[in-house]
Amino acid sequence: MFDLRQLRYFVEVAETLSFTQAAQRLHISQPPLSQQIQSLEADLGVRLLDRNRRRVALTEPGRLFLAEAKAILARADSARTVVTEAAAGFTGHLRLAYAVSVSFHPALPETLLRFSHAVPGVSLHLGEMFTGAQYDAILAGQIDVGLLRAHPEGVANTRQLNVEIIDHEPLVIALPVAHRLAKQPLLRMADLAGERFVAPPRAQAATLNDRLALLANKAGFRPQIRQEAQQIPSLLPLVAAGLGVALVPASLRVVHLKGVAFVPVDDPEAHLLLAVASRVDNTSPVLDSFLRTIREARSKLGLGP
Repeated sequence: MFDLRQLRYFVEVAETLSFTQAAQRLHISQPPLSQQIQSLEADLGVRLLDRNRRRVALTEPGRLFLAEAKAILARADSARTVVTEAAAGFTGHLRLAYAVSVSFHPALPETLLRFSHAVPGVSLHLGEMFTGAQYDAILAGQIDVGLLRAHPEGVANTRQLNVEIIDHEPLVIALPVAHRLAKQPLLRMADLAGERFVAPPRAQAATLNDRLALLANKAGFRPQIRQEAQQIPSLLPLVAAGLGVALVPASLRVVHLKGVAFVPVDDPEAHLLLAVASRVDNTSPVLDSFLRTIREARSKLGLGP
């Protein structure tokens, strides 16, 4: 059966109609070229070229075979490109999940922008997902990578997970603009003793709820949560309505909601984790490209543990 080399040799001869010129373009001597063409014709059982000392011409079967040979070579080149680009992480798909509060963190848009520019051939599948569900989905192979808010404490098979910290995002207090503390440059948690809080249910935001409990406990009180909202961003309208104050990631300050003020918390533990997680045994080049990109984004934004 003929091979790709024979096809390339035949195409050169057919396009130049000269064994001498074809041999020069292929950087081989003429006798091996003639032998390969003869072998190709013998395999096909068809004469592709009429040649004598004065000229070379395509036969009618040769003319038809030329078009097929060029198509085969083009498909072979395309297959090579697909394979090499996939191996380099330039093509394929990536399933990414992120916690709702991460939507507002600058690392997400910066990473997605850089990634789409670096590997435009990769198809991204994005979706919001709670942190605990992300760990389960990663381990089950349902998503490739997650941007989440907590270490995998209590998650089974943690040795199968690769977790890298991207940032310790500061936490701030969201207050109604008319609140007595709204214009303070900095708040101590003790200043909020006796205040009503709004917070997401612990099942959806255990990390944030636990951080609120920790900070309040250090300040000597237990936070009284009077109202809940399913998502962290949904707390802000409740704050604006005067239903309470909320501990939220600092990145939510980009939400310019009328009636809400944000004040930093004077406590070194007033921060929320941002991490990227994937399976240890996921050796996808596309995933490697994404992890490199998010590290680049972290460096550009000046983030760090």
